[in-house]
Formats: sequence, C-alpha cells, structure tokens
Amino acid sequence: MSTVATTWEQALAWRLGRQLVAPVGHEPVVEVVQRLGAVPAKQQRLAELTVGLRRARPRPGEVARALADGHLVNAFAFRGGAHYLSPEDGGAYLALRAAGRQWELKSWQDHYRLRPQDWPAFRATVREALAGGPLTLAELGAAVTRRPAYRHLRTVFADGAGTLVKPLTWQGDMGLGPPRDGRATFQRLDDNPRWAGVWELEEAGPYAVSAYLRAYGPATPEHVHYWLGAGLSAGRRRIDRWWEGLRERLEAVDVAGRTAYVLAEDLDDLRATEPTDAVRLLPGHDPWVMGPGTKDDSIVPPALRTQVTNGADVVVVGGVVGGTWTVRRDEVHVAWSTDDGRAPISALEAEVDRLAVLLGRPLSAVLDT
Repeated sequence: MSTVATTWEQALAWRLGRQLVAPVGHEPVVEVVQRLGAVPAKQQRLAELTVGLRRARPRPGEVARALADGHLVNAFAFRGGAHYLSPEDGGAYLALRAAGRQWELKSWQDHYRLRPQDWPAFRATVREALAGGPLTLAELGAAVTRRPAYRHLRTVFADGAGTLVKPLTWQGDMGLGPPRDGRATFQRLDDNPRWAGVWELEEAGPYAVSAYLRAYGPATPEHVHYWLGAGLSAGRRRIDRWWEGLRERLEAVDVAGRTAYVLAEDLDDLRATEPTDAVRLLPGHDPWVMGPGTKDDSIVPPALRTQVTNGADVVVVGGVVGGTWTVRRDEVHVAWSTDDGRAPISALEAEVDRLAVLLGRPLSAVLDT
C-alpha cells in the first residue's frame, strides 16, 4: 500500500466537495442524506438547515416533505437519537445498531418483562397495530397493551416508553412518521415502497465503512470506530474485521504527518482537488463536525470544542470551524474566532442570504467582536 502526501487544506477541500458543502450541490434531498449517512432529526430546524445549506436551490420544509413522501425514513440510529436515513441504504446502519441485540440484556428483560423469545410476537403485534397508518405513542401503546401478554407495559408507554421502542426501529418494524398536531407518530417502514429493509450484517458493515470513507475521508480507523462504534454500538471486533476486509481497496494518505485512508478509487480525485477558503454557515451538530467528532482538532479548534459539542451553529472556513452564529430576530450575529481576527464579510453576507431563503425571511449579517 503506497502512501501519498497531502495537506489538511487539500484533504478538507475534498471532503467539503464530497459532503456538498463547497461547492454546494444540485442533488435531491435523499441523495444529500445518503452522502452524509444520516442527518439528526431531533430538531427539525437543524435537519432542514443541514440538508438545505447543501443544495443550490433549497426550499423551506423540504426534509419534512421528503419524509411524508417516503423519500426519507426516520429511525433511532446514531447515539440513540432519531435520524433521517435514506430508505435505500438506511437499513445498513440499522443492521449495525441492532447487532448488539440490547433487548437480550438481562436488564432489559427484567425491566420490560420480555424475554428474547417474546420479541418476535411483540414485534408482530406492533406491526399489526400500525397496519392502519401512523399512530402516536399513546395510540400505539393502547393498541399493543390491549393484548393480555403486554398489559404490564401500560405504565411503560404512559411514561414515554423509554428505550422500548428503539429496537423496533433498529429491526425495521417501524420508524417515526410525520408529526400530528405537534406529537410524534410511528409508522411501518415496510409500507414505504422505497424501503429496502434491514441489511444482512456482513453486507452492511463493509458498506458502512466504505460509505464513511467516501464522505468523511481521509480518515483513520479510530474515526471509523467513533462513527460506527460509539455511534451505533457496532462492536470494535466487528469493525476491525470489516476494515481488514477492505484493505485491498484502501490507500494510505499522509496528511501533514498523520496517516489516514481513502478508498483507492477516490485517490486521484483527492490529489486533483485544490484547497478552498470557502465560507459556509452550518447548523449545530451538523455531520461536518459530528462525523469526525468534535475532538478532531483539524476541524474544530480546541478553543471552540465545548461550544460545538453543545450544539452551537458554526461558521466553517476552508473546512475548519472559524466561529459561531446565532439568529436574533432579523439579524445573524457572527462571533468570529480565528487567530488573525479578520472575518470575510462579503462571504458571510452571501451565506446569510442563503440562510434567509431557507428561513423564509430577510436577514442581515452582524459581526460581533
């Protein structure tokens, strides 16, 4: 395996292009999500910005519409949170999340009084309850606990169901549907004709590793463990095995003294990429920073790590976080944090104009010192 030398500026410029950050792409919503692997769905505002700021002609509310139309699915995935996934490859990530079979833990069995052998019938009951369409959690709980075998779960559903519902999305029985009157709903995933199902684990693992390298490379094995291990509990031994199985497809890259890897088919494209000083506004917990993790100081300077980890909206310059931004009424306040103190005002104003389109109201940029 040969080692090619590159700089962080070049590596980040290539990654910016792969993630449709710079240049911004024309790909449809589902392809943006597919590129990123997953988009956090906990806050709809952030999901819309994550996708919309990567599209040349975004429209307000397009992520919500994609879910309603079946072009996206919403399931509990990375770090236990709800995420938008593509229906075509989302089942690969769910397969990794389900690999630990947490519902077989003694603590789960004791708490929910469901043994591993009880789950097939329980899952079938949930699917049957959702056969008529999306239900709120209360409606789903009422339907399921009508069965004598599950009456003991009434208090669990009344308390919010905790982690009980998560394995049902990992195993492909259901996902989150469009909200109804401000309340979350659940719907069957197999009602979506685009849904490809939960993948076989040994097919899903190598796919997820290679997909990460395509979007977040050059990357190290520890980056992959962070994304798929800490993120999906896929298991270190499994991830190591999948990585080793891909070795013939990998190329080592020396990035300013650090050894990282890309897929061999991407190496020429990386080498041909020119560094960029593109300025972009990205929302809090955007995959740009969460994919490699906020500990990665090539993306997040240590002085800004706490803010970024806590979900601050970020200004990215050439791929590196250079500040944060906040909307206050009709103004976007930018807190600039680079060492030289010089903020690219015209580029920031152009980004604020793009943000205004997504938020559906005029905005002006204000630089806070």
